[in-house]
Formats: sequence, structure tokens, C-alpha cells
Amino acid sequence: MKSVLKVVRIQQGKNSTLSEIYCNDVFVCYGLEDVPRKIKIPGSTCIPLGTYRLGINNDGGMNGNYYDRFPKLHQGMMEIQGIPNFSHVYIHIGNTHRQTAGCVLVGKRYVFENGDYRIEQSVTAYKRLYALLVEVMKEGEMFVQVTK
Repeated sequence: MKSVLKVVRIQQGKNSTLSEIYCNDVFVCYGLEDVPRKIKIPGSTCIPLGTYRLGINNDGGMNGNYYDRFPKLHQGMMEIQGIPNFSHVYIHIGNTHRQTAGCVLVGKRYVFENGDYRIEQSVTAYKRLYALLVEVMKEGEMFVQVTK
């Protein structure tokens, strides 16, 4: 069975991109990325539009922190794989564009302030999304579709 996690970009700030995240067409949470750029800046550019495979990475440096923080939940970092010129692109916890490192942050709600978006209740959203993704991935392949 093939499942899709949709990252639908809905608003652009000065340095941030806000999205809605859906799993198999059901809204789960909000997402936050950096802004699109014509020339990629490592750790400061959002993911190009497209469809990518979602996998679990057990080798990345963030794993130790997440294993310690969520010992009953964490099975590896959710990694968006196959993005040209990007590697180690994860779905993770954070609140502002400064914390994205080129990845997707998740949160239950968002705030627009001083020309940029930030998300709130990131840990709550992450735990919910992570558990959902692990269950869905047991059933088959999972893809991430990044759209406008």
C-alpha cells in the first residue's frame, strides 16, 4: 500500500514558509520551512516542490537526542529521501525558521509576527505525527508530496 504525506505550502513570510500537513488527505498539523531560493544555501533553503520517499534514518546525529527524549516512541528520524542536492532532511521539532536547518518543523498552530511565521506546540504535533507515520509505514511505502 502506498501512502502520502502532503506538505501543502499556504503562506510565505520574509524568511519562513508555512504549510499544512496531511496524511492520506487528513489534516494532521502545520509545517514550517525556510524560504524557496533559486540558489540553494545549505541549511537555509526549503525543499523543492516534488514527491519524495519517506524513510527512517538511524544514523543521523539527531537520533541520540530523540532517543533520549522519546525512548518509547523514537525508532529513527523521519527522513525525506531523494531530494536533489539535499541530504539528512528530517521532519522534526522546532518553532522558527532559524531551527529548520533545511528540514520541516511541525506544530499544532502558527503565529505571524514581524513578517514571519512560527509554529507552536511542536512537541505535541511531532509525537502525534511520528506515531501516525510509524503505523502507516508498517502497511507499506510512504511518500512526501511537497506542493503549493
